[in-house]
Amino acid sequence: MRVAIVGGGFSGTMMAVELVRLGRSEIVLIERRMRPAQGMAYSTDEAAHLLNVRADNMSAFADAPDHFARWAVAKGVGRPDGFVRRRDYRRYLEEQLALAERSGKLQLVRDTAIGLAADVDGIVIALASGGRIGADQAVMAGGNYPGHLPAALGLPEDKLVHDPWSADGVAAVKRLAAETEGDLLLLGTGLTMVDTTLTLADAGFAGRILAVSRRGLVPHAYQEQGSAPLAWQPPARLGELMREIRRRSAEAGWRPVVEGLRPHSIALWRGFTDEEKRRFLRHARPWWDIHRHRIAPEVGARIARLRDEGRLEVVAGRIAAAEDGRVTIARRGGGAIEREVAAAINCTGPAGEIARVEDSLIRQLLASGLARPDALGLGLDVDAASRVAGPAEGLYALGPLTRGAFWEIVAVPDIRRQVRDVARLVSGY
Repeated sequence: MRVAIVGGGFSGTMMAVELVRLGRSEIVLIERRMRPAQGMAYSTDEAAHLLNVRADNMSAFADAPDHFARWAVAKGVGRPDGFVRRRDYRRYLEEQLALAERSGKLQLVRDTAIGLAADVDGIVIALASGGRIGADQAVMAGGNYPGHLPAALGLPEDKLVHDPWSADGVAAVKRLAAETEGDLLLLGTGLTMVDTTLTLADAGFAGRILAVSRRGLVPHAYQEQGSAPLAWQPPARLGELMREIRRRSAEAGWRPVVEGLRPHSIALWRGFTDEEKRRFLRHARPWWDIHRHRIAPEVGARIARLRDEGRLEVVAGRIAAAEDGRVTIARRGGGAIEREVAAAINCTGPAGEIARVEDSLIRQLLASGLARPDALGLGLDVDAASRVAGPAEGLYALGPLTRGAFWEIVAVPDIRRQVRDVARLVSGY
């Protein structure tokens, strides 16, 4: 049996590795980057970019939870309870992929998948180079797709960075750090803002950074000594769940309460009605993100220092007007401020709607009816086993592409379980 995997980030890389371990398939991994096993999260070479999860919970294998922690200690790059550099985690994934390649069962194809066709004989994937790959089953593992800055910022294109994670985007961020004398505008105040701010600071940017989002919420940092997760059985309905989280957080602190939700998060999400999910996305998501997806203590301390020094200003509001670098920000709660900015960087994170993703294969799948958006429009519609809903037999999706179905499916501890289960299903276990 032949399995084609589209995307060589964490999800695609570990799908290939797991299939090789099971030993029942010939695998083709299609990745457009020259270096697979990185994706958006681990493509960075910056020393300041650390994992957002402690090493002892970052194993790539669901059945070996201490695998990465042991690797990190053996390589001398970190402690089990520490936050390892992301570039070192990439090395870890590259090693797992290299071991899988040596089996002779895995072929790497460095190309871009632009189309997919399916019939009773299987699946055929069209490549940008003009080639075609046939397979019995296929797995979509595209990961996160970049968003774009709004068009009306009143700045020339060479002063805009739409994707700070691409190779061109990283180079542009460092160029702006070196040549910009005025203020820089970052749209978004989440994890991407944190990473971009550290990159700018380490590249020598001497000006001020203005970070703007609707609520002005910045990710919390982990505590140096983490609290044990609170063992509790959360209620199934959204309203009651939120009330119980607030009540228990007042008694025990929010960190152990939020950590205690991790084993239940996917089941809770799947049990919500579509209306409850929409209410969560509309009202609670920003607060969930900053509490659930935290940053390393040392990273949190650096961001706090930059704010205390006046080098980073975080504003809750929206861009009301912009012309020739002068932006007017309507503040949340009333009032407005004006700032002169020399450039702008998109830090809003991954694209939030699958229909707006600028990826040839995703667009073709949606246009042809081989796949459809989930009810919330976050990703592809999949069933509980991660099969893509539609006429194509043997088509699966992994990771962020399945957010609408599982929600908490963007971090390694969650994706590795999904990868293991889909690999077993594809292999007939």
